[in-house]
Amino acid sequence: MSAIVEAVGFLFGVTGSIMLGITLFNANWRVSTVDGNVITTSTLFENLWQSCATDSTGVYNCRDFPSMLALSGYLQACRALMISSLVFGFFSCLCGMVGLQCTKVADGNNVLKGKFATAGGALSIFSGICAGIALSWYAFNITKEFFDPLYPGTKYEIGPALYVGWSGALLDVVGGALLCCSFKSQVYNSANKYTYNYRATNAASSSKAGPQAALPRYESNNSICKYGKNAYV
Repeated sequence: MSAIVEAVGFLFGVTGSIMLGITLFNANWRVSTVDGNVITTSTLFENLWQSCATDSTGVYNCRDFPSMLALSGYLQACRALMISSLVFGFFSCLCGMVGLQCTKVADGNNVLKGKFATAGGALSIFSGICAGIALSWYAFNITKEFFDPLYPGTKYEIGPALYVGWSGALLDVVGGALLCCSFKSQVYNSANKYTYNYRATNAASSSKAGPQAALPRYESNNSICKYGKNAYV
């Protein structure tokens, strides 16, 4: 049962990392709102890297942000958190593949495989937390600007990419928790194997004690041969 839970946790972690990678390069992090506009001629949408605009004919143009240092502080922080999330997710997949009980790497050493599975689970949890912070921080700024009546710029709504990212972050956290739970069961199985071998060794040693017990009798029988027949007449 622990192997199934471990495999499900690894699958959740890989799926979550893939979804976060798709989210990072998706352009629809925030989309311009049509609230209060009678006629909309173009739609604006942005992500962490570029801003795009599309008109009613379907033609759209994108431009990259000109300078990283000229961006807002929360955008720079969101970039760093999302990249860190993908790095954690990559190493989590590597450790998870080694720690899975169905793989042949470090086969027979359940304690080592359990440690790799736990490390992969912890990295997966860190990946989900970093992505969750970045996505929630970005969404918070969208809602703050939307409900601010004095904000002079274009107001945006939460784009579909954020919902994909939140789902991926949740899968990473759940998958990492399942991987971490598999460590206890693997250590328990390894301890049972060690106890069995130890008892077998005691049984083998006790079985060899028989010839030693017969040794005094053998010496006593041989001691009779040291005397002649006249000693017993």
